[in-house]
Amino acid sequence: MTSERETIRLDKWLWHARFFKTRSLAASVVKGGSVRVNANKIAKPAFQVGEGDGISFVQGEQTRVVVLRACGDRRGPAAEAQELYLDKTVYVEKQPRLVTPWGKGRPTKKDRRSLEVSRKPALE
Repeated sequence: MTSERETIRLDKWLWHARFFKTRSLAASVVKGGSVRVNANKIAKPAFQVGEGDGISFVQGEQTRVVVLRACGDRRGPAAEAQELYLDKTVYVEKQPRLVTPWGKGRPTKKDRRSLEVSRKPALE
């Protein structure tokens, strides 16, 4: 008595779970090689995943780690999509962007000179 576990295509599940806006975008991320299922790098969007599989992928600047709870029948509302997975992502506080002392954009030659003068030690 072997019971077949329910499976679904990886790209379709990522789309169902609302990690990506379109299925083709999910497929391109999988093809790019930045998705791992149970620590194995996956490059085929048609790879079959099922309940209990661990999936890690890059989304924006964050690496997401989720455990698949259910395959899902449709791409429903966000509340329904959150029932499909258990989020194990470790969220890291975003580093503040470095602000240049001279304002926006690239410094001018004059700005660079004044910066170099302020860095030199004073002669005694």
